[in-house]
Amino acid sequence: MAHGTFHIITFGCQMNVNDSSWLTRALERRGFVQAALEDASIVILNTCSVRDKPEQKVYAALGRIKHLFRNNPAAFAVVAGCVAQQIGAGFFDRFSYVRLVVGGDGLAEAPDALVRLCADRHLRLNLTAFSAVYPERDPALPKGSLAHAAFDAPSADSSLPVVLPVAYVNIMQGCDNFCAYCIVPYTRGRQKSRSATAILEECRAFIDNGAREITLLGQNVNAYGQDRHAVGTTTFAQLLREVAALPGLARLRFVTPHPKDLSPEVIAMFGELPILCPRLHLPLQAGSDAVLTRMGRKYDRARFLELVDALRTVRPDMALSTDIIVGFPGESEADFQQTLEMLDAAAFMSSFSFCYSDRPGTAASRFHDKIAPAKQALRLERLQAKQEQLSLRWLQGRVGCETDMLLEGVSRKQTGAQESWQGRDPWGDVVNVALPAGVGAPGRLLPVRIVTAKRHSLVAEVLLSDGEKQTQAFSV
Repeated sequence: MAHGTFHIITFGCQMNVNDSSWLTRALERRGFVQAALEDASIVILNTCSVRDKPEQKVYAALGRIKHLFRNNPAAFAVVAGCVAQQIGAGFFDRFSYVRLVVGGDGLAEAPDALVRLCADRHLRLNLTAFSAVYPERDPALPKGSLAHAAFDAPSADSSLPVVLPVAYVNIMQGCDNFCAYCIVPYTRGRQKSRSATAILEECRAFIDNGAREITLLGQNVNAYGQDRHAVGTTTFAQLLREVAALPGLARLRFVTPHPKDLSPEVIAMFGELPILCPRLHLPLQAGSDAVLTRMGRKYDRARFLELVDALRTVRPDMALSTDIIVGFPGESEADFQQTLEMLDAAAFMSSFSFCYSDRPGTAASRFHDKIAPAKQALRLERLQAKQEQLSLRWLQGRVGCETDMLLEGVSRKQTGAQESWQGRDPWGDVVNVALPAGVGAPGRLLPVRIVTAKRHSLVAEVLLSDGEKQTQAFSV
């Protein structure tokens, strides 16, 4: 039975993106229809409050969509995610057209709640209570798909199932670390691990529906199984082994680990499991021991570099990316210089860097020695310029390498007689390749040689079985 149309606007991290993808599938299973923003009777904002700017974007977005509800009494808005958890029922007071507020733990209940809201126009629901254990939810995927047929026999036949070459699976939620700057424990709750059985079932469902690559997700993913409510005794290293053994899976990744929980057993997995990709996002946050201590990160420069060395001992080709907070309260110029030095020492191939901003309720919001915004901005500019050099050096170093790329879709830019496809190599780099018509298909693995490094991506040529090659020459 159809209940209405919906449109989801997503802010923030990959976990939010994954939650929105699941919510879309779950709503469609219940008869809802995805629609353009202007045509939707339900507008869902899946929000992020890790930094101040995304939170302000939520309020601005709610203001922009206000006109959608003026002439349609059945239409309403939903606020989900971290800002929803933070503000809760306060949205009802400020925005009359918001009828559902749902936090991370309440998301599993959201599809059925929306059915109730469509049936009762006077109802409002607040689903922001934390649960003691991970709230399981149906993956909402069709069963017994034949999507893998598209990998070996690409075809334009529209009757083939939609292939989902890259899938994301939550294995835990929340965090117990309470870093001084971070609002996650307050908006996502304390750490809760899923059972290994549920994780493996969801991974199998994605593989049955065409996934060749799976990324395991968690706010502190490598602390999986260490919380007091964890089901069973499966460790994160054991979970990696079990997921890697699933038939049909070609690549495995995980994000985001905390350096303090990166154990020797997990590091060893990069040498033991061939399908575990040699790319890891390892958040540094700052390169100064004094700043790391004030942040409550529970490691220092030396320990972080020990982890880097251990990872590259197991996998010499390991690519590392990171997060950096610039201008944390009390950060001196000498502290910042040590962060710049750490970029070189760890040879990060990319980084996500931001100016510090206060988040309500965190310890750092009460620190008095704040850095002036103008000084923060100048430091961020210097850091990003340094990272740009390192990123370009990494991409240029990839030229001439032979590897596999996983096709994800047709490239946005098309030039020349052949069809341009985009995908990623095992190191997570964006790769573009030109293919004859009918060769490309989402989820297909192709052997390629990297021939050109662009500013943020790579260009490849296909390695054919007879030793011939096809080259491409187009700008990315």
